[in-house]
Amino acid sequence: MFSNAPDPRSRPTPSQALQALIDGNLRFAEGRPRRPHQDDAHRRALTGGQHPHAVVLACSDSRVSVEILLDQGFGDLFVVRTAGHVLDRSVVASVEFAVAQLGVSVALVLGHESCGAVAAAQRYLADGHDLPGSMPALVEGVRDHLDPEDPSHDAVARHVRGTITDLTAGSALVREAQRSGLLSVVGGVYGLGDGRMVLVQD
Repeated sequence: MFSNAPDPRSRPTPSQALQALIDGNLRFAEGRPRRPHQDDAHRRALTGGQHPHAVVLACSDSRVSVEILLDQGFGDLFVVRTAGHVLDRSVVASVEFAVAQLGVSVALVLGHESCGAVAAAQRYLADGHDLPGSMPALVEGVRDHLDPEDPSHDAVARHVRGTITDLTAGSALVREAQRSGLLSVVGGVYGLGDGRMVLVQD
């Protein structure tokens, strides 16, 4: 199933890949980013193919620039962004592509403080307030992850954990990669104020 992916011996282990993201965020938050792999030579070297070490499912929020806040560069991350990191078929397929075809070692679901999609779901649960157009799909993708008795309780972290559960439940490819020890699926919450990513515990 993973025949098109790079040889596991040539890529970082899941723990190494995750540590690279943690270290990169720490550099960013402390104001000492290295900005790796952003030079002309590296960009040109990637014209023949890509070998990212992680796929990141993140929110489309303009304040959550994934490569910047994780201090990564060209070719390091395969990034999938939707408002509220809400899953749909194309999002799951994109993550599966990164896992099965590109051989990433980590799948990171990255939420963030003050997420508008989470806030909309909280309002819906509190008073039935809905969004216009097709935007109710965002609420539908979040609300079941929240505490119905107290939608504000640990809301972003709960949504991150719920997204991980839905992703692994809905993708045999992701589950197989996990079972094989080739992939780690983790969650984090990014703080807009301090710039730090805190890993979400199960």
